[in-house]
Amino acid sequence: MASSPCGSTNFDSGLEIKTRSVEQTLIPLVSQITTLINHKDKPKKSERTLAAIHRVGQAVSVAVGRFVSVGEAIAAENHELKDEMGQACFEARRAGDAIAQLTDVGSATPPQSDARLTVFSDRTGMVKAARLLLSSVTKVLVLADRIVIKQIITSRNKVLVTLDHLERVSTFQEFVQIFSQFGNEMVEFAHLTGDRQNDLKDEKKKARMAAARAVLEKCTMMLLTASKTCLRHPDCESARINKDAVFHRMRCALEQVIEIVTEARSCGESKMLPASIYNGIKDFKSGVEYLRENLYSMSPQSLTGQLEALVERTEDFTDSAYTSHEQRQAILGLCQLARQDAQQLVHAWVEAQSVHAKEAPEAMEVVILKTCQSITDLRRELHKVAVGRASDLLRVQGEQLPLRTLKAAGAEGNLEAVSEYSRKLTEQKEQLVETCRLLCHVSGTEPLEITCIHAEETFHVIGPQIISAAQTLALHPSSKIAKENLEVFCEAWESQLCDMALLLREINDVFEGRRGDKRPYLSLPRPGKHSANLKTAKAVKLDAEEQTSMAKLGLELRLLSSDVDAEVEKWGEEQEHDIARQSQSLASMAYNMYLFTRGEGLLKTTLDLFHQAEVSAHFTQNCKRMLDEEKSVVLTEMEKLVALCQQLQMGAKTPVQGKTATFQKVDSSIQTTRSVLAVVLSLLPFCNKLNRKYKSDRNSLSSPQDWRERQEASTPVKEEAALNSNGFGVKSLEQHMAGLNLLESK
Repeated sequence: MASSPCGSTNFDSGLEIKTRSVEQTLIPLVSQITTLINHKDKPKKSERTLAAIHRVGQAVSVAVGRFVSVGEAIAAENHELKDEMGQACFEARRAGDAIAQLTDVGSATPPQSDARLTVFSDRTGMVKAARLLLSSVTKVLVLADRIVIKQIITSRNKVLVTLDHLERVSTFQEFVQIFSQFGNEMVEFAHLTGDRQNDLKDEKKKARMAAARAVLEKCTMMLLTASKTCLRHPDCESARINKDAVFHRMRCALEQVIEIVTEARSCGESKMLPASIYNGIKDFKSGVEYLRENLYSMSPQSLTGQLEALVERTEDFTDSAYTSHEQRQAILGLCQLARQDAQQLVHAWVEAQSVHAKEAPEAMEVVILKTCQSITDLRRELHKVAVGRASDLLRVQGEQLPLRTLKAAGAEGNLEAVSEYSRKLTEQKEQLVETCRLLCHVSGTEPLEITCIHAEETFHVIGPQIISAAQTLALHPSSKIAKENLEVFCEAWESQLCDMALLLREINDVFEGRRGDKRPYLSLPRPGKHSANLKTAKAVKLDAEEQTSMAKLGLELRLLSSDVDAEVEKWGEEQEHDIARQSQSLASMAYNMYLFTRGEGLLKTTLDLFHQAEVSAHFTQNCKRMLDEEKSVVLTEMEKLVALCQQLQMGAKTPVQGKTATFQKVDSSIQTTRSVLAVVLSLLPFCNKLNRKYKSDRNSLSSPQDWRERQEASTPVKEEAALNSNGFGVKSLEQHMAGLNLLESK
């Protein structure tokens, strides 16, 4: 018998575990059953051994009983799964009872007449019971997971119906009523898909889900203003084009979510990801290095063919009008060097094969090393070109010149100027699209490739939408709605630039081997809590104004945290200075707060947020302490920092009750953090200057995530939306809502 009753995550034909919640639920059960099966079969068993086996067996039986009760309750709420779930629960209970009987081993010296079967006398029966138990429990979990999928599909269908109604409205009053309903339905959809995204095991699916949800987040606000503009100016063609593009993009994103959760394949998804240079280099290097073990694993022709295909892909870099002459020559030179080394390798390889060598001779080993080095140098150069191009573009885009001039020309009603600045924006859009394509080549992981493709598509779509919104404003320069609409599309462009900056950082982290682990989040349903109608989700409900306020604050925090990171990068080799590190940690905390306003990230409840605010105040105090040593110009800003620090600390510690008070405390915490970040941002350039004169080495504080881990270990009990676990170890949706995790829309 193998060491475990299960060799993979498929315990029964057709039952594949695709989510972390199912996997995490099974792990303790697998561990206990493995303990029972793998006990040492000694002739004489001690009382202690027998007691331990009996205890584990009874624990399994009791756990299965509780588990089956939950499964039966879920079946009662979902009649279409009642028969399948009932059968799986029956089998699980039967297997649990069998294990309890087999482990009821009694004393160490049973009477000879005792003919009962036990784990010692019927090992085969124990293995069968274990397999049946794992198979049936897995089936219950997979069936429960189907309910989550059904909830997402039902939620999507409701959103689609309301979206159709929104598209056909003809009056403002009707639009306002239907949009309010649409907002509530999007809240439900956002929470369900957010939980599902975090629960998926497949990183590619998670990345695709994140991309689709990002589209829905940004398009919700665009849909509001584009529809209002169309209603105000029904005969305006550019307003209609603008609105139609938003509705089309939302439908595509909704469809993509359903394709991911149901594993359907659309025409667009049936094709593979575009071949990236990173993957080509990885495959080529693997093939070259494997020659050390097996000289006959492939033909020389296939190896040179791989290299030529790889070199062909570098044309995306060398054919670009935005690649400098020096960069182009460097890439071409490295491609030629790789070809030469590969030819030498083929020559040494053929020689080794001709003498029937069993392993690579020393001369060939040298050429293998040279070939791997030249291909690594090529990868490094391509990475440098792509990342350098992206950094330069983001720096230029930070000035927001085309957007400012477009908005000004539209407000003046100057169609000719709008046309001229539209051409400049289109040129910048093309540069961004091409840069995203280059980043995709060097991204380093498939999830990051998907994110690059999403960024490319977003710039490709939003560019023309900004232009149509600007044209509408130019035709109706006194229209406040048209002006607001253009602002929203420009904000979406700026938001995507922020996303691109974060993407760039992640690509660099992967390239340099600094990639952190992500915290898993589970999404299995529990009876009465995740039912399809989600009536209990009304426990805490923010009105449209509160949602808009929170989303705007969150976006401001995100932009400020990006600005702080950019300012810290200017410190160059001095980024390890305490002030730079504390500022960067503060920016990370602010970014966590931004994610909270979208219902994502590590902060799951208001309690988490207030703890984060306290820690932010602590970091701010440290920044102030270090600035005391570098006074003069920064004195005024330091005083502001002290006041804000006290305000943040007092606010975070003030107890509150009720939805309104909790919302006000959340709002105040985020606003104060935003002000702190703004002051730190203004201080950083001064500190950088002063630091050139006064260098110091101080230890930085611990990771901004440490407090979270400590908090989870102690699990404090407070009224402010504390987390509870159910039988599956999953947070219920009402608690998610009560924690004020907000809709991604505005």
